[in-house]
Amino acid sequence: MKKYGRTFHLPISLGVGSDDKIIQDLTHLRGAKEVVFTEKMDGENTTIFAGGCHARSPDSGYHASRDWMKAYAAGVSPGLSVNERIVGEYLFAKHSVAYDDLPSYFLGFAWIIDNKVQGWDETLGRFEELGVKPVPVLQRGRFDDAAIKSVLDLLDLETQEGFVVRSASPFLEADMATHIAKYVREGHVQSDLHWTKAQIVKNGLRPNS
Repeated sequence: MKKYGRTFHLPISLGVGSDDKIIQDLTHLRGAKEVVFTEKMDGENTTIFAGGCHARSPDSGYHASRDWMKAYAAGVSPGLSVNERIVGEYLFAKHSVAYDDLPSYFLGFAWIIDNKVQGWDETLGRFEELGVKPVPVLQRGRFDDAAIKSVLDLLDLETQEGFVVRSASPFLEADMATHIAKYVREGHVQSDLHWTKAQIVKNGLRPNS
């Protein structure tokens, strides 16, 4: 089991917390042939591996909301080799954003082999093989100020958390600090009570999901 790395905030991100980090080097994103902007989903970072699944911290304790995820991972993990991981957002329980039309309670955003985050198109292909739904794609193209404005114009920051931008090409996990970043809305966390301590409020799935 391996903990998924931290995604740093873009310098313009308004939701930077006291323990968050801000990306210091935008060279790789600005120089990338193509980047992918995806919606930042408000859930629990979760990894599926050949032996099951775990929350971002592999030693996290039991929580009743994770029962669905364990059952889901039991159907996916047998298809993974020992050096593969699928990482995504687990959205069963409402955090600060409520969802009522999810295609699945688990939406994938990374496919990792050994220590390399695979390219975006290859990742989507692997997700399709495994039956994993991806996070929503907002835009693909170059990374510049115009692209950021275009993506922000697509979002309703009253009801959406923000976006994540990553290189469409593969990169090492050790390079996450320069190849992927996020924008989070201002005042995103609406309560002092952590979601794991509150009553579980279930998000909604779209019909036939």
